Amino acid sequence: MSEDRANQPGAARPTGKRQRTGANTTTTSSYEAQKAPAKGAREDKPGGGPLRFLPEVGSEIKKVIWPTASQMVTYTLVVFTFLIVLTALVSGVDFLVGLGVEKVLVP
Repeated sequence: MSEDRANQPGAARPTGKRQRTGANTTTTSSYEAQKAPAKGAREDKPGGGPLRFLPEVGSEIKKVIWPTASQMVTYTLVVFTFLIVLTALVSGVDFLVGLGVEKVLVP
């Protein structure tokens, strides 16, 4: 049924980025109404205060997807390999620059 309406001439079609068409979707009054706190509403501390911190941490920890043991071994080997390669690269550059400096300074 929605396909029938979409194919009709003159039917409103979504354009994607509304900024490109110049259509303003937010008015100043609606923005200020959202920004202003409701009457009688208590302004809480940002983050909810220290008493809500630990329960929120617990709920976020439950959302974490922990790696398996084989994934941890793979990640650890990748990190160690990267460190060895980078250390060899820096040591090699340091050695070659040292040789160049010695060649220039020692007659």
